[in-house]
Amino acid sequence: MNVYDSARMADVLAPLGYAQADGPEEADMVILNTCHIREKAAEKVYSELGRLRQIREQRAEDNPEDAGPVLAVAGCVAQAEGAEMLARAPFLDIVFGPQTYHRLPEMIVRAERAAKTGAGKKSSKGAGILDTEFPDEAKFDHLPQPRADIAAAGCTAFLTIQEGCDKFCTFCVVPYTRGVEFSRPGEAVLTECRSLVEAGVREVTLLGQNVNAYHGAAPEGGATGTASAAWDLAELITQLAGIDGLERIRYTTSHPRDMDDRLYAVHGSCEKLMPYLHLPAQSGSDRILAAMNRGYTAAEYQASVARLRQVRPDIALSGDFIVGFPGESEADFEATMELVASVNYAQAYSFKYSPRPGTPAALLENQVPDDVRGERLQRLQALLDSQQQAFNQQMVGRRLSLLLDRTGRRPGQLVGRSPYMQAVHLDGPASMLGRMVEVEITDAHANSLAGQLISGVQGPDLQPTAAMAPSEKPIGMEQIV
Repeated sequence: MNVYDSARMADVLAPLGYAQADGPEEADMVILNTCHIREKAAEKVYSELGRLRQIREQRAEDNPEDAGPVLAVAGCVAQAEGAEMLARAPFLDIVFGPQTYHRLPEMIVRAERAAKTGAGKKSSKGAGILDTEFPDEAKFDHLPQPRADIAAAGCTAFLTIQEGCDKFCTFCVVPYTRGVEFSRPGEAVLTECRSLVEAGVREVTLLGQNVNAYHGAAPEGGATGTASAAWDLAELITQLAGIDGLERIRYTTSHPRDMDDRLYAVHGSCEKLMPYLHLPAQSGSDRILAAMNRGYTAAEYQASVARLRQVRPDIALSGDFIVGFPGESEADFEATMELVASVNYAQAYSFKYSPRPGTPAALLENQVPDDVRGERLQRLQALLDSQQQAFNQQMVGRRLSLLLDRTGRRPGQLVGRSPYMQAVHLDGPASMLGRMVEVEITDAHANSLAGQLISGVQGPDLQPTAAMAPSEKPIGMEQIV
């Protein structure tokens, strides 16, 4: 979602004459777009700010007429620690939250005005503008349409359809930094998606903190009948699938509590919806799940997995896991290991519990010692890694469709995503970028696959050429980005 937000910030700034720079050394403005989910990410912000301050001071020293870049921090760290951030980094010009970036032009004018009055960048003190309110109006109503050269830099794109969270998991800061759940109107999502497809996008990933809680207003006369009715995620996917030129649809991040009959069904009926779903479990212990306020049991989670595999037998699952939540016993952790073994993930993210200020879990007693958390995490990651490697190995010899979305590390190498989100490396001309092709998987690695184009089998808009002959040599690990 931060990638999407960053692109939209660029859209907002474009009318002011801003364009994306190659780096901070020559930039007129630098924005750090931040995440507050884990403590380590928040700590990196202050380290990077120190580096940016040195760049600004050096530019002013080299050229007294160059005040250096406007320095701004955006996103969830800014939302959670705005006042503290200005105190720790008084040279900052602007600090703003994820719900206010549509007001960036106004903030920049205020920062420039402050600079002209002597309280700006040339001194050690910045303008100190803080905007972390949750405005009554939806920011999406005030954003311009995405620009093709920014929002569609490739053939894949992110598309935010839902923000915020009403779940209040005890470990999570999202409800406090992103606010309550908000879903964009269905027509607004369709309009943005059409503009992306017109710019060359072939695959969209629908984004939301709880994306399957989507309940956007339906267009008047739409499939649900009245202007006051709402589309759920299943209906939105069905509508998006009708857009000519859009080949693939994905969504993330889903919550197990928001899986329903219609969503299960669309996984079985919509060919454009990829057979890969990120479904965070967090723990396999019912006691810990209750302490996390997740709202489901391990058995209910496994029932969701069974429903998905019933309607789409080839679906691959990824997940999230937190190890060492306060009060987690060895038996609780073993329950997580049992859940992982039962589900068999294609890929997963796992972390040691990180106390986030302001969350209920941070105040719980019986915090698990760091060395215990670390040892458990190693055991869990060993199991998850073995499952991912086995899943990748199962792909060898199979034919998969790919969307070639970028060049590889060496000349003549292209990279695409399989339906299951694996990176696949192969040889081919750059003219094939953005196209659907079919490949045979020749080799599997820990985090990627290697493949060869199948002679005479191309995607819908690909014409065979002599340059498309498959490579005789599989791609080695040293060549994988």
